[in-house]
Amino acid sequence: MMGTGDSLKPGEYELIREGKQEVMKINFIGVPYSPSIEDDKITMAMVVDRLIEVPSVSRIILSADRNYQYGIDQIQMLREIANIYIYLTRQKGVLSLSSLGTSMEYAQMYPSRFSDIQYIVNNLLKGDPIGAYVELKRIMREQKIRLKNAKGPFAVRDETAYFKSLTEIFEVVNKSTLISQLKSELDGHVLGDRSIYSRSFRPMISPNFMFTRLMARVPVDSDEIDNYSLNDGSQIMIFEPSDGVNILYHLAPPEFNLPEDHVWLLDLARVVMSEHKPTTAEFTDPIRIRQTFLNIGKDLLNELAASKGIALSYEESGKLAEILIRYTIGFGLIEVLLSDPKVQDISVNAPIGEAPIFIVHQDYGECLTNITPSSDDGESWATKFRIMSGRPLDEANPVLDTELVLSKFRARVSIITSPLNPVGIAYAFRRHREKPWTLPLFIDNNMISSLGAGLLSFLIDGSRTLLIAGTRSSGKTSLLGSCLVEIMRKYRIITVEDTLELPVSSMRGLGYNIQPMKVRSALAAGGTELPAEEGIRTSLRLGDSSLIVGEVRSKEALALYEAMRVGALANVVAGTIHGGSPYSVFDRVVNDLGVPKTSFKATDIIVVANPVKSPDGLHKIRRVTSITEVRKEWENDPLAEGAFVDLMVYNHKTDQLEPTDSLINGDSEIIKSIAGSVKEWAGNWDAAWENILLRAKIKETLVDVANKIERKDLLEAEFSTKANDVFHKLSDEVLTNFGVLDSEKIFFRWNEWFKKEIKKEVPNVDIER
Repeated sequence: MMGTGDSLKPGEYELIREGKQEVMKINFIGVPYSPSIEDDKITMAMVVDRLIEVPSVSRIILSADRNYQYGIDQIQMLREIANIYIYLTRQKGVLSLSSLGTSMEYAQMYPSRFSDIQYIVNNLLKGDPIGAYVELKRIMREQKIRLKNAKGPFAVRDETAYFKSLTEIFEVVNKSTLISQLKSELDGHVLGDRSIYSRSFRPMISPNFMFTRLMARVPVDSDEIDNYSLNDGSQIMIFEPSDGVNILYHLAPPEFNLPEDHVWLLDLARVVMSEHKPTTAEFTDPIRIRQTFLNIGKDLLNELAASKGIALSYEESGKLAEILIRYTIGFGLIEVLLSDPKVQDISVNAPIGEAPIFIVHQDYGECLTNITPSSDDGESWATKFRIMSGRPLDEANPVLDTELVLSKFRARVSIITSPLNPVGIAYAFRRHREKPWTLPLFIDNNMISSLGAGLLSFLIDGSRTLLIAGTRSSGKTSLLGSCLVEIMRKYRIITVEDTLELPVSSMRGLGYNIQPMKVRSALAAGGTELPAEEGIRTSLRLGDSSLIVGEVRSKEALALYEAMRVGALANVVAGTIHGGSPYSVFDRVVNDLGVPKTSFKATDIIVVANPVKSPDGLHKIRRVTSITEVRKEWENDPLAEGAFVDLMVYNHKTDQLEPTDSLINGDSEIIKSIAGSVKEWAGNWDAAWENILLRAKIKETLVDVANKIERKDLLEAEFSTKANDVFHKLSDEVLTNFGVLDSEKIFFRWNEWFKKEIKKEVPNVDIER
């Protein structure tokens, strides 16, 4: 029987539309048995009955203390059973005596033969189709013996007719998908044993306070290749299938291991919390509102626990409150995924509810997950992002770029909806590291060589203009963030972004003089935010500062090149842009974004970072593939006229960024220009080159020692910044005392400082190279 919403009685159902799917939710709350198709014949029979009523259903949710959700392939198998039942009872009429094709005398003489068929079709088929199949085989074996021993033409006729009826029923059941999958494993099967059903029916089980589906059971026919835990207790397992190429990221969050009374408390608390609708003003500060609601949630859970006689410790109330907030004002399991530092990208495709979430994992690349959000999840997230960003998301504005900033992570969020996305809302989350990336971290990850890092450090100190180019997911923004860490903390930095991705808050915490500016997205129409080009021009009026543009997308390119020309030789000007090579950057800047060719000459350095595929095509690694200087003596085509001079190029064979002859032989106008502005280096290429090598040696030493003593924290921004500061101070001391920037003396003093710093924390460690 069909009901509506909260008025559903046990056994009643409601129909829900999710994209193109019709979902049936059957209420099992209050039913004194487990609502599991694989474990319970009553449940299976009830589901088959509902499919007879509504054959168009593609997914079924059995709602009890937890939700048991069965997908389209599993429901299709039960729909076949429903169709077989309809065929046998309505079309073949096997439940009537006349359907047997025997004489009435035979039916009256052997009533058990007819009752056997009634039992199989009425009692077994819907609730235990495996049992029906096994029983049919048994009865047919017995009937063959009877037929062989039949005496007289009438007996042979009746026994043959009965065997024919059994055979017709058996053949229909035998051809079903469920039986075809399992028949090879049925030797010795005992009637009533349901363990075999777990091979074909594996529900996604979730607490009833969440809409998201999660395949809780681990996959069969897959090898576990990794596992680890998150800070909140979530368990991550990585599986590689025996066939296929989709690595599975299997998440088991703490809410799936809660006691039943805690799940019940959370459901009660969710209903109460949902009555309060946060205002727009509250949602503008998500970290603060979460703390407020966290305190409210703890009090509410403690009150509910006391009223129901449930003992709840301080730690348990805090843990439950975190889960409660996640599924009320938060973003559900998306938050758990984003709290995994190894998850880099998350994709939620439309129509939401029909496909699982996909991620890009730091170690395993593109992965399928065991998580499938619902359409309710998608709509809820969209509403929250509209409020938090203050930007529209509708048919007139089908694209929303924003960010999600919580205490544990930062993420860039891109959302598209109709008409751009014809099948609904889709999401892409780009997770940002809690701490800034550093060049030593990139050396450790083989994204850049130590010499490449030393060269970038030299160019940044030399106040050059840089564009970091690459495809999507190439690490452009992370590399730009690591370049920010190389800017001395004494200098002011202004960042201009439409979506906040650069690690501004972390750098402010490290003592950097940094001012962020948030501007209107190039894809947004109208709004209260300033256009990006106005933001860049405004930055020029804010005093002497390094200018960092998150991404060059549109009209702001003209303003950026104004800043490059105005700020030339005074401060670093840098940004990211899409492009796979120096020429593609020129083509995009000049031909797509309308920057004059003469203005493009303000670009000093183009750094290209791109994913490099493995030969089998299954893996991608991020690498800096070139560092190229842009010379100024050209008129029309910088490529044809030799304006692009590679200083370093990625070697696929060695998997290293290596110096070119131009760099080794001193054929770099940019480096010569930097050297010319330093009195001690003027006209002395070797001095500048030694300084680049010195910077590379320092960063390489950091990485080597960090790995040797297993202290990866030495590569993080906090220590890396301190090491850079000491390098600059010691360089000044050596210059003052000896009149030259002697690289050997600088490194010796820096290394002595480094060893003392290490021994403060690890007294007995030996870090000699």
